[in-house]
Amino acid sequence: MANIVQQGPGTIAAHLQHLRTHGENKLHQIALDYLAEHGLSVPAAETVPRLACGCPGTLSRKLEVKAEAEYSRGGSALRQWPVQLQLLNPAAEYFDDADLLVSADCVAHAYGSFHGDFLAGKILVVFCPKLDQDTAGYVRKLAAIFQQHTIRSITILRMSVPCCGGTVSIVEQALALSGQKIETTVKTIGLDGKIE
Repeated sequence: MANIVQQGPGTIAAHLQHLRTHGENKLHQIALDYLAEHGLSVPAAETVPRLACGCPGTLSRKLEVKAEAEYSRGGSALRQWPVQLQLLNPAAEYFDDADLLVSADCVAHAYGSFHGDFLAGKILVVFCPKLDQDTAGYVRKLAAIFQQHTIRSITILRMSVPCCGGTVSIVEQALALSGQKIETTVKTIGLDGKIE
């Protein structure tokens, strides 16, 4: 931070904005603490972060953990945003010591008790192995998550249709690329919404 401060308010603001838009909340707070300790003000541009895509929905954020009773009555067990693998930042702090739920897009629509039975207590990663274009990029992104964080376990949810086997394959390739050994469980959901 000492080098950034020397470059002036514009660079400080850009650095702080960069940390925020990439979900680096711990590093952002360290930078703010540094400024406070040295009697430096936070540049005005930092107060309203701008995102390259213009959509605040891509900003990484950790959500409030809800009580089990709340999601068992139909409430959400979601703990972070975003959830689509294409939008996830591998460095986001919510991956620290996480149990991951890697799910094909259709599973939550087919399995009615998705939140209570599978999502509760986990960090969610969703994608479609058939329709999404950059599956090689998905392998690299998941491998980066596995390398940068201690992941306690991975639960993979896929549909019973053959193309959904790609969900398992992408995770397996990412584990091989990362060199990590993480306890992995695979569950298959039928078109009738039942676990097979």
